[in-house]
Amino acid sequence: MKDVNKVILIGRLGSDPIQRETKSGVAVVHFPLATSRRLKEGDQESTEETQWHRIVAWGKQGELCAQYLKKGQTVFVEGSMRSHKYETKSGDARMSFEVHLENVSFLSGGGGGNRKAATETAAEAEAITA
Repeated sequence: MKDVNKVILIGRLGSDPIQRETKSGVAVVHFPLATSRRLKEGDQESTEETQWHRIVAWGKQGELCAQYLKKGQTVFVEGSMRSHKYETKSGDARMSFEVHLENVSFLSGGGGGNRKAATETAAEAEAITA
C-alpha cells in the first residue's frame, strides 16, 4: 500500500503572508491559517476551539499568495505535512510542523482583497501546480 501525506484545510488567514527568497532566488511565503470548530457538551453553551496551522508556499504560487491574500480571508489549502526539529536559545529541543502548499483556492475577499483578482489568481495558481 502506498503511503499518503495529505492535508486539506479551509480556514482564515491570521495575518498577511510574509514573502522571502531563498539564496537561489526562489520565493517562499509563510502565513498562519486558523481553523475553528464548535464544541457542545450536553446542555452547556457551545465553545469554539481554534487550531493554528503554519502554511508554506513556494515559487510562483507563493508569490500569488503574497500578492492577493490578506489577513481574514478564507482559503482552501491542500498540501503535505512536514516537520523539523530545532533548538531554542536556551538549548531546549523543539519540533515545528508546517503544511507545504500544493493547491490553493481563494474563497473570500474577507481581508479587503479583490475578490475577482483572487478568483482569477486561484485558477493561475492551480494551473501552476497541475
